[in-house]
Amino acid sequence: MLLGRNKISLLHLPTPLDHLGNISADLGIDLYIKRDDMTHLGMGGNKLRKLEYLAKDAMNQGATMLITEGGAQTNHGRLTAAVATKLGLKCAIATADKYPGEISSNLLLDGLMNCPVYFKAEDGIHSRNERLKMCAEEVVAKYEAEGEKVYFIPLGGSNELGTLGYYECSIELTKQSKDSGIEDALVVTAIGSMGTYMGLAVGFEKENSKLDLVGLSIMPYTNSIYEHADTYLDSVNSFFGIDVKPKFNISTDYDRGAYNNPVKEVRDAIYYMAKKEAIILDPCYTGKAFAGLLDMVNKGKISKGSSVIFLHTGGQPGINTPHHRLEMEKELKDYIHLI
Repeated sequence: MLLGRNKISLLHLPTPLDHLGNISADLGIDLYIKRDDMTHLGMGGNKLRKLEYLAKDAMNQGATMLITEGGAQTNHGRLTAAVATKLGLKCAIATADKYPGEISSNLLLDGLMNCPVYFKAEDGIHSRNERLKMCAEEVVAKYEAEGEKVYFIPLGGSNELGTLGYYECSIELTKQSKDSGIEDALVVTAIGSMGTYMGLAVGFEKENSKLDLVGLSIMPYTNSIYEHADTYLDSVNSFFGIDVKPKFNISTDYDRGAYNNPVKEVRDAIYYMAKKEAIILDPCYTGKAFAGLLDMVNKGKISKGSSVIFLHTGGQPGINTPHHRLEMEKELKDYIHLI
């Protein structure tokens, strides 16, 4: 039980904390990677930690179906489908994106797990967020009318309860860092819907961890990202009856102008990690964040000799989305030899 809440245990924890010796030698830092891509269920990823708590709440309420929202290739949607399948529940995903024209990447995996995806494309009238809300409401209404007891999970599983997943991870990571002799390391993570970052920030502060934390936003925020973080923190404190005030360290320097957009520097970071350590990153979250980490080292924002932990949040199916895959195919064509 954590902050008075139980979870359904679906994962093999703790996930590994591995040293990246080749890249450490290159960069002149002591670099580790927290392998939350290795959470195994539904091809793994960080959202599973949140979903352990959210699914427990759903089961407590007698839900027969999980419905969530996100982009067309949402990792969170895929993992919600995986959890629903494991628990014998139905699942559906609402998205405001245009159908990409092929069933690949996460869309393919959603289908394998019997999870329908509903698209509400741009209409020239409503914003993406408005269309996402409309789509989710329509999908919920459809299944409730069919007799399902729906439990709705917000974007990324990033609400107050979902935050517990990475609060729990903060405790796990603090212990691992002590065991590895890097208890004062800097933890670097991507920020999307912010649940992962918020859970770590609150957990590190409340549990008196010596670890520092920086979040690198992978998409532009409409309003100040710090305002969003403050509002989110207030709701977490209120929900759990706590009073935790971490000092946020967030960068918007590496969002690359859009969510999930193809960027050469991000692909280069993915290639570098794969060629040096045989670890695959994704182009939406971890690739952007790792490209940011490399830039921070190059510009001296991360000092030589520092201990750094990079959080791998999963998302590897994203390399197969058409707009990323086609760019990679062009750049990697010289690796193919017909003899």
